[in-house]
Amino acid sequence: MFFQQFYLEGLGHASYLLGSEQTGEALVFDPRRDVDDYLAQARRRGLRIRYALDSHGHNDYLSGVTQLVARTGAQALGAATADLGYHHRPLRDGQQVEIGEIGIEVLHTPGHTPEHISLLVYDRDIGAEEPALLLSGGALLVGDLARPDLLGGRAEAEEAARDLCATVQNKILSLPDHVEVFPTHVAGSLCGGSIGSRLSTTVGYERRTNAGLAEAGDATRSAEDCLRLDDLPAAPPYWRRMRAKNLAGVEPIALIEEPAALPVGQVEQARDDGAVVLDVRAPEAFGGSHVPGALNVGLGSSFATWAGTVLPEDARVLLVVDRPEDVWTVAWDLLRIGYDPPIGWLAGGMTAWRTAAEPLGRIPQITVHELHDRLGAGEVNLLDVRQPAEWSAGHAPGAAFITGADLPERLDRAPGGKPLAVTCSSGYRSSVAASLLAAHRDVPVLNVLGGMTAWKAAGFDLNST
Repeated sequence: MFFQQFYLEGLGHASYLLGSEQTGEALVFDPRRDVDDYLAQARRRGLRIRYALDSHGHNDYLSGVTQLVARTGAQALGAATADLGYHHRPLRDGQQVEIGEIGIEVLHTPGHTPEHISLLVYDRDIGAEEPALLLSGGALLVGDLARPDLLGGRAEAEEAARDLCATVQNKILSLPDHVEVFPTHVAGSLCGGSIGSRLSTTVGYERRTNAGLAEAGDATRSAEDCLRLDDLPAAPPYWRRMRAKNLAGVEPIALIEEPAALPVGQVEQARDDGAVVLDVRAPEAFGGSHVPGALNVGLGSSFATWAGTVLPEDARVLLVVDRPEDVWTVAWDLLRIGYDPPIGWLAGGMTAWRTAAEPLGRIPQITVHELHDRLGAGEVNLLDVRQPAEWSAGHAPGAAFITGADLPERLDRAPGGKPLAVTCSSGYRSSVAASLLAAHRDVPVLNVLGGMTAWKAAGFDLNST
């Protein structure tokens, strides 16, 4: 049996290639939209991808199932309880799928979503009668359970939490301790509240260390109590669009046009015609000078999440990059979350913009010591854009709070009347938020470098709620 995990840090996403060494057939579980890595690995191993399926209708990225079907002729599989808009073979709870020496048992594991399935994998080649692996999707995570609150209001979340408790009690905790667990949502994903940094685990290890698993497995506790529905990170706005597109079937990508290198004048014209300038440089570089009205989402492990937070749904994107080779990194990050590739990028970067004598935008970067002094003098307001749990654990006295995921719809709620300093934990998220505020609010904006981590290190006062 061949098995490989593919980890995409930026989305906290893991996907899997499972192949039979006897028959050369393979299955891909929870693929992302760019499928070349699966195809390349299958080619190296002499495997033919026969099946592709998702554990559930994902909220956090666009699926690659239909892309694999288009590229390989693979058969799409899917949960029988899912309302899928593409041709597929439905899978029911307890159903067996055989791929050569590999036995796969389908488990209906609702909670994260109603249709959710996990795959219990048996290696027949070694004569094992017990399962070897669990491809758990969002049913069991490393140190956590996937959130049940993404598909409705409080009542729907509590119903989903009850389903997840039943999944834990009836499906997960009945498995042997030796079973290796490979989740889809891993470190970096917002589909859990406290996902551990390791990319796999075992049932036994989670049984002993995972507080959420223990609480969900306690039949005497209510779902509301055991799953802590109020202690979850805010979901980015683009998540609202992903699930419906995945259930309907993502349009396969054909030929992708190369984003054009554009001179200053064409970038300026496209911006004036409604294109969004997305500057992916570091906060310090962006703050020093940028194209007026540009949004700053620094290229790195959190890029996709924050790009999807601040970009309008149908944005035509113009890039400002440090290096031309970053253009395609950004393009694929955008494609994975439902945006078209950039229409172009600023040739020559900000050097070209500055030497063309174009106007410059600036967002001053201030230290926590400067912030402390200016707050004490009443010279600035402070906006904290961290996650709710971070805010509750400790924040600067007098700060206003709007979590970053909610800011695009609550720009008018940000404090006005004075210059507005924006903080997060380090300065990355606050730079994203500051650029959004500078583009849409008539208020001087400042970014706090080092954020609340530096504030605590400096020994300044904290309030908690």
